[in-house]
Amino acid sequence: MSVNKVILLGNVGKDPEVRYLDTGIAVATFPLATTEKGYTLNNGTQVPERTEWHNLVLWRGLAEIAEKYVHKGDKLYVEGKIKSRSYDDQSGNKRYVTEIFVDNMEMLSARNTQNNGHAPSAQTAPAAANEPAKQPDQKEELPF
Repeated sequence: MSVNKVILLGNVGKDPEVRYLDTGIAVATFPLATTEKGYTLNNGTQVPERTEWHNLVLWRGLAEIAEKYVHKGDKLYVEGKIKSRSYDDQSGNKRYVTEIFVDNMEMLSARNTQNNGHAPSAQTAPAAANEPAKQPDQKEELPF
């Protein structure tokens, strides 16, 4: 048995970039920052605060919600799975990317007045947005 589960609570680094595939499926990408507080060891050594940046990928309904309601600086709770891939850049160098494919998202920032105060909560978000996102290349499993 194995598990690929990621849970993050952090701040959005920039507004989501959303694109639509030819089939009309929305895909949103944006960075999320998580920060570990600094501390002082018993011997007086100071360990500074450390920020990690995570590349988030949201599909379908979650991507559409992110497009409308998620903004730079917002606090988010996300659950998903980690995926890594590589590609060759324009110079022919191999590059590696690690991404978090988000299955569930909760917006934790105070509702803002830019959207008339109507950001969806877990109760009002469309049901499809809270279901695990299926990527276009993922086959549906039959229950038998």
